[in-house]
Amino acid sequence: MAIGILEVFLVSAKGLSGNDFLGAADPYVVVQYKSEERRSSVATEGGGNPSWNEKIKLRVEYPGKGNDYKLSLRIMDKDTFSADDFMGEAIIYVKDLLVLGVENGTAELHPLKYSVTNANQCYSGEIQVGLSFTLKEVTDVNGEEEYGGWKESDY
Repeated sequence: MAIGILEVFLVSAKGLSGNDFLGAADPYVVVQYKSEERRSSVATEGGGNPSWNEKIKLRVEYPGKGNDYKLSLRIMDKDTFSADDFMGEAIIYVKDLLVLGVENGTAELHPLKYSVTNANQCYSGEIQVGLSFTLKEVTDVNGEEEYGGWKESDY
């Protein structure tokens, strides 16, 4: 099994529809990969066209548990006096990136635009995101580190 760091570069979003009663939306992104979850800062300017220019790092195991290699980006609108509102979600499948990163030690996807869908699964704007994966260690099925195909001996 390979362990590494998946770095998510949140650039910006366009065309998001906000539900705020008194003003523009204050969006943030909840980035989730399997059980790992991180939250971006709140973009207080831009409303439905926010900019974050922020990097979020997640610890990733490949192949890990399950065959679900999707990165979820849930865009939320920060509210002060009520629960935060769901604005939309983008899903990015990262299996190919992880495979390439395990083979080469690192892999990168330059920022691309991904469609955002709302709760009704309708198009609700786009988010621009870049990704990179950096391999940190490789372990065999027993949890021991491997070195170039050889196991390190205790003798």
